[in-house]
Amino acid sequence: MSDCTHDCSTCGEDCASRKQGIPKEKPHELSDIKKVIGVVSGKGGVGKSLTTAMLAVTMQRRGFKTALLDADITGPSAPKLFGLTKKAQSDGSGIYPVETKSGIKVMSLNLLLENDSDPVVWRGPVIAGAVKQFWTDVIWNDVDYMFVDMPPGTGDVPLTVFQSLPVDGIIVVTSPQELVSMIVTKAVKMAQLMNVPIVGVIENYSYLVCPDCKKRINVFGDSHIGEITDNLGIDLLAKIPIDPELASVCDKGLIELFEGEWVENACNKIEKL
Repeated sequence: MSDCTHDCSTCGEDCASRKQGIPKEKPHELSDIKKVIGVVSGKGGVGKSLTTAMLAVTMQRRGFKTALLDADITGPSAPKLFGLTKKAQSDGSGIYPVETKSGIKVMSLNLLLENDSDPVVWRGPVIAGAVKQFWTDVIWNDVDYMFVDMPPGTGDVPLTVFQSLPVDGIIVVTSPQELVSMIVTKAVKMAQLMNVPIVGVIENYSYLVCPDCKKRINVFGDSHIGEITDNLGIDLLAKIPIDPELASVCDKGLIELFEGEWVENACNKIEKL
């Protein structure tokens, strides 16, 4: 159409542009990124950054070259999870990500700020532009799997990522509360609207194992995520418990030492993309 804005999220036309897709941004000329996986949530506080880090660590353990692009500009968590204190450096060629102890390449706004606690008081378009620059201006070199930790919701940044980056699939992170049905459905529908494949759903804070009797306790009530994923026709990939040891390694910046096989099924499916 002559008045097309190329923003498919606000348009219901089944036109050629929607089928062909908006041209994606090219990464830095020195970057070779094979697969991009977005990690999204419909609301905050569900453990999306933790899940993203666990996925990256697991794929790195499998021998793949892994990267994490922290697109949650106003709430960057990746440096804390990995215990990164060194700042990202740049030269005339571009910006270099910081590598974790196991070799995962990370780019986050907190790796550029002088003080980690400085607030980022930016409007949406500026934030979205920063995320795009993390893709175009950062020298990632060879990466097999890049995980993009996106902010919650369906606003500027998720839209920018879906439109600008060649996303091969998304994983939706949620929690067991009753409002989860609406939240998951919103995230899934946005991905479908943008023609982005859905790898599946991971439920965090799913249960707590009593340290004495080993009984599973559903802290947030009975989960209905299985029914929801069945109705949406997508896979339930994992249920991650409330685990004090997992929380401890996160607080210490030692996420690369986490023990558990909770995201193995998700990584198996990612490998098959």
